[in-house]
Formats: sequence, structure tokens, C-alpha cells
Amino acid sequence: MIVPASEVASAPRVGGKAAALGRLVAAGFDVPDFFAIPAGEKPAKAALAKALKVLGEGPFAVRSSGLQEDGAADSHAGQFESILNVAPDAVAEAVARVAASGEAEGIVAYRAERGLDGSDRPAVIVQRMVAATHAGVAFSADPVAGRRDRIVISATEGLGDRLVAGEVDGTSWWLDREGRTVETHGDPILTAEQLARVADLVRRVEAAFGAPQDIEWAFEGTRLHLLQARPITSPLRDAPVPDPGIAVFDNSNIVESYPGVVSPLTFSFASYAYARVYMAFVALLGVRSEAIRTHRTVFENMLVRVNGRVYYNLGNWYRALALLPGYRLNRRYMETMMGVGAPLPDQILAGIESVPAKGLARLGEYWRIASVALGLVREGFRLKRTACDFRRRLDRALAATAPDKLQAMPLTELAAEYRRIESDLLDRWDAPIVNDFLCMIAFGASRRLLETWIGPKGLEIQNDVLIGQGDIISARPAQLIRAMGTEAAKAPALVAALEADNRAVIGVSPLQPAIAAYIAEFGDRCTEELKLESVTLDEDPRTLHAAIAAAARTGATPPLRAHDPFARLAQAMRGKPLKHFAAKAMLRWAKARVRDRENLRYERTRIFGRARRLFLAAGRQLHAHGRIEDPRDVFLLTVHDLLGSIEGFATSGDLAGLVAVRRAEMEAAHASADPPERLIVHGPAFTASTAAVAPPRQDGTERKGTGCSAGRVTAIARVVRDPRGERIAAGEILVARHTDPGWIALFASASAIVVERGSLLSHSAIVARELGIPCVVGLAGATDWIADGETIEVDGATGIVRRLGE
Repeated sequence: MIVPASEVASAPRVGGKAAALGRLVAAGFDVPDFFAIPAGEKPAKAALAKALKVLGEGPFAVRSSGLQEDGAADSHAGQFESILNVAPDAVAEAVARVAASGEAEGIVAYRAERGLDGSDRPAVIVQRMVAATHAGVAFSADPVAGRRDRIVISATEGLGDRLVAGEVDGTSWWLDREGRTVETHGDPILTAEQLARVADLVRRVEAAFGAPQDIEWAFEGTRLHLLQARPITSPLRDAPVPDPGIAVFDNSNIVESYPGVVSPLTFSFASYAYARVYMAFVALLGVRSEAIRTHRTVFENMLVRVNGRVYYNLGNWYRALALLPGYRLNRRYMETMMGVGAPLPDQILAGIESVPAKGLARLGEYWRIASVALGLVREGFRLKRTACDFRRRLDRALAATAPDKLQAMPLTELAAEYRRIESDLLDRWDAPIVNDFLCMIAFGASRRLLETWIGPKGLEIQNDVLIGQGDIISARPAQLIRAMGTEAAKAPALVAALEADNRAVIGVSPLQPAIAAYIAEFGDRCTEELKLESVTLDEDPRTLHAAIAAAARTGATPPLRAHDPFARLAQAMRGKPLKHFAAKAMLRWAKARVRDRENLRYERTRIFGRARRLFLAAGRQLHAHGRIEDPRDVFLLTVHDLLGSIEGFATSGDLAGLVAVRRAEMEAAHASADPPERLIVHGPAFTASTAAVAPPRQDGTERKGTGCSAGRVTAIARVVRDPRGERIAAGEILVARHTDPGWIALFASASAIVVERGSLLSHSAIVARELGIPCVVGLAGATDWIADGETIEVDGATGIVRRLGE
């Protein structure tokens, strides 16, 4: 009447759960000791006491094992009674209660609904209780989504009975079949090692039974017990074919251009611009048109969008660069310029890097290198004229149609205007892209040269030369804001009006002409300026007014300039005239390229500003035609959707339906945490959207980033996540995840800047240097590590940031 665990697997009438536990014991799994009492049997008191003595002192778990329980078709989960923490002298009564639960009304109804015979008096399992520190359930397939390529683990502290009963939520993880976490809900109460052990356990149980399994498990200290296993009875999808594909998505410094969630219209416009610009660039450098056509998909997929955020598809950037000779050298420079923290995995590089050429093929490769080098030299000499021609072409293209005339254009004319801008500018983006490539080479080569010849001091000299320029247009907005702040400070009532955004007072003040001139010149240089959905300063000047008021409170501060870096270079290379000449020439060349890089990027802002106005005009017309509910809904369409609906190649005419779907996606993206800076994607790109976000580090009082602008400041930290609705007081330290030119209004008030992302050539680094503000970039997790309002110390030379407390 009592069957020990070693004999349960082949014993009759012990029920599905006991039989499963018996097979698990036979397969070597760590199942807590138990015995089974077959259905319909009532053991003698002496026999029960003897069996309990074998299990130990107790307490015990008394559980059901129905004859059809835990079957592949009907699990009977939760239908029978289970009793935990049963003392030895109460086991007999508990066994009787569990056996009687098979005749309850609930189980009779459950079985009748499934066409089974009425009652089912179960067998009973008596098992040693586990003193669990953590316990829970695990599924070798997702029973809700039906996915066989997912493992689901739920855990709680202590016993898992309340989790199984649905009384507590616990913490849940979704893992892929390799054990990589793709989603987490709740606090991480299991360590990475514990999570991996549970995932391995449920996979092994599935392998033992040959079907997806639902298990219960418990940690007793470091020991992992398997408490139960049964088949998953809910419908499951087919398992996906294993996909060996791998990709790396990295948002490096592109987050400075496209921070946060980006609209479908912005992403589609940016993706198209990147493709056209870079195909034109490699053609300019002599890459054959046939090779460009063959790699068209590479150029069309240089950007990806994950949970609404923009990332570089790094593999495609490397593939595009590999079309040029000298790829291995240029690869390092590209990584430096893009702020890429780590190179591609070898698995991807192996598919990009070709076998080194030999013999005549090697001579041909050298000839290609020489041809491209000559082409770059030619373009370098022509760059000044090319840049002038580019600016004239841009001015002409933008002047052809006045911005206010866009509002009076019908949709077909707006589409034609877009096509004209596309043809005149995007396909002829020569000066910015040539300068960017030369900047990449100049920056990397000068850095390597100075580090080799001088050491760490050489890198400091390069930083001071390249960043402390004094003639970069990105610094001009802050200079104008400070000048207006100086004027406003003479009239305290005006400062109060600026702080309150009292436009009636501001509009008749002596400062209004200067404000109007600023907006006319830099109105498109708003927060998140390259996102078409961003609101410009002419629509809402509040941030500008607040910045002028803050500058008035702060007062003008002359930029801090380091000692002449060229004099330091001469001192460091005394007695080496040829090397000094070469280093000086290289630095001057790099300095000019960095300056032109920042200034030419301002022209990009002008084009995006015109595109924004054009698309908004189209949105108003679509709204007038009843195709969308609000003019700004146009930003939830793609360029293909918009032009297709006008020109006739759209695959769907339900623009309002597309808007509704995209709005829901955008809302979900805004509600989700930012994905990691780098995503290694196994299989199709859509799997990147399930990447787990590691909890931010909060430890320590000192961290080191990249020092970009010398100076040391101790002040209150102000963590700003959205500059449109947040302000900093004069003299506070600005702490942000990333910045763009639209943050310049806050720069005017800050005494120092700390940014999570960015590199030496980031916008924040360059502008901070021009304004004499100490700046540290690349301080990972800064906005979570630094508490808003606490006092911190920032050393812009060493990159060290210290938390000093309240």
C-alpha cells in the first residue's frame, strides 16, 4: 500500500504526477524524497510511520496524484488538494483529505467538461518538505504565446505555493533557447547563475520526456530541487528553424542626432538620406557602379529602429567601408569617429574581411589604394570650393520655394517639391560626406601619430587643438543667448517676464528684435532638431526665453582657454624638427576638418527644417481630405506611405489605420526602458526589440568618463531628461543621457556638463570647450548613478566625476 520512490515509475494506480516523479528520479534528477499511496488504498498506521521515518523528521508535503493528472491532454492543475508543512502526526489525516478531494464538485465538473468519467479519487504523494530560499515554476515553452523558442521562469522568495496559486506575481523572465534573457518583469530576485541553472533544468526535463514541460522547482541553499514536472497542454506553435544569423546594432554617437523614440517619418527619411548619401560618396571615391548596385541593400540598411530608437547596423557600416581599399586601417578610424566602444564579433568580421591578396592581385589592390588616395587628395584640395558650391546649391534649393508658400500648395505639388529637394540635395551631398571621411582619417591619423611620438601628453594636445576652435557655428547660439542675457539683466522685470514666458511683455521689449533674429537664424536648431516631429522655436520659444533668463541670472563668463597647444607641441618635440613639422601639419589639417564637420552639419539642420515644414503642410492637406485625424499624424507615416498615397504606389489607402497602429507602437516604445547601447542580435532583426535592459549600477562615489574640456567644478547636479520641460539654475551642473544642438539653451546656464554618451568629437564636447565649461562625456549610467540635487565634483581634464552627497 506504500510505494517508495525507486519503484513508483512502474507501479500501478500511483497516478500521473507520482509516475512522472518516479521517471525523474530514475533519470537522475534531484527530486526530494517521497513515497506514493496508490488510489483507493489506506495504509496502516504502523506502515505509514515507518515510511515517514525513512523520509526524515518532517515537515512533509501531502499532494495529489490523480490517475489522469499531469497528462498530455488534461493536466488537472489546481483541481485536487495539496497540503504543505504537515507534521508527522498529522500526515494520516492529510492523506485522507487529499484522497477525498477527488470527489469534490469542482473536479467532477472539470472532468465532465472534458468528457471524462465523473470523480477521480487520486493517489497520494507524501514528500519531504524543502526549506526553500527561492521557488517557482518554469516552462520549456511559452504557454501563453505558444512559442517553443522561449523559456519562461517565474520565481518568488520562500515557498512557491502562493506563486503557483496565483496569489503573488513574483518575478518572471523570458529567455531564448540559449538562455539569453529577452524580457523581465519584476525585481531580479534570482542571480544570473540561479536563472541559468533553472533554465538548464527545464531544458533537461523536456529532453527526458520528449515534450515541452511545466515544472516546479526550489532552491534549498545552493541545491536546486525538481518538485514536479508535467506536459504543457496549451497549444504551441511550430518551433522556428534555427537561425545562425548574427548582427550588431550600436547607437554610439547617433543617439546625439536621434535621441529617444523616433517617429516613423523621421526614421524613413533618415534611412533614405543615409542610403543615397553614402552610395554617392563611394561612387565619388571610385567604387564601381556594379559593386554599389550589388551592395544596395547594405546602404539601404545602415540604420535600424529598435523599440522606436535609432541604431547603427554596424555590420553594414563595415561592409560599406570594405568596398574601399585599405579597409583594415580605415576600420579603426571609423570606430574612433563613430564612438564605437568595441569592434564587431569575429563571426561577423570573418564574413566581411577578404583574404589578403597575393601576387598580381596584391599589386591590383595597391593600385586601388593609390587611386582612392589620389581621389581623396583631389577632393581635399577641392573641398573649400566644393563646400562653397554645396552651400550655394543648398541656398538656391531652399530659396526656390519660400516656407510660407508651402501652406498653399496642394499635395501633388508638395510631393514634387520633396522630389526636387531629394534630387538637388540628397543625391549631391558631396561636401559634408567628403569632409566627414577626411575628418575620420585626419582625426585617427593625428591621434595615432601624437600618441606614438609623444605619448599621453600628445593626446591632450590633440584634444586642445581640435576642440578649442573658436569659430564653430554650434557655439554661436550659446554666445548669442549669453549676449541677450547680459542685456536682459539690465531690466529685472524683463528677466521675470522671460522666466514666466510672458510673450506680451517680451514682444514689446528692446530685446525682441534680437530674439526674432535668433529665431530667424536658429529657429530649426531646437531640441532634437533632426527629429521631424520636434517643435521648433518659432512654434514655441519657451526654452529660448528660459535660457536667456538663466543667462541673465548667471552673468557672462569668458571661455577658459588652455595654454597654446601648438607651443606645447613645439616643447614636446624639441630637437625633432621634421617630426614637429609633420605633427603640426597633421594637427592643423585635422583641426580644419573637425571645424568644417560641425559647421557643415548645421546645413543638415536647415534641410531637415525644410522637410519638417513640407511634411507638416502635407499633413494639413491630408487632414483636410479626411485621410488622417490630425495634421501632426503625418509623422506616424513613412515617406513611402505619404508619397505613395499621393503618387499612386501605396499598398494601403487606410492612412488613419496605419496611424492608429503606429501610435500604439510609439506609446509602447515611450513606456519602455531604453534598450542597451549595443545589441547583439541572433537571428532576424525583430528579435532585438525583446532585448533585456540591465539594471543600472548605483555603486561607488567616483567614476571616470572622457574628459573633453578642462576645468574643475563643484556644484549641485541637475539631472535633465527632457530640456523642453526642465530647467537648471545658474551655476548648476547639467547631467544628461545625451545632448544635441537644441540643448544649447541649457549650456548657457551650466557650470559643467556630464553626459552618459558621446566621444571627443560629440557636439556637447565641442560646444562646451568653446564656452569654457568643464565637460565629461561617456560616463555610462550617469543619470541613474547621480541623484538629482546632490553635490558633485567634475574634473573636465581627467574625466573623473565624484559624488559628494547632499
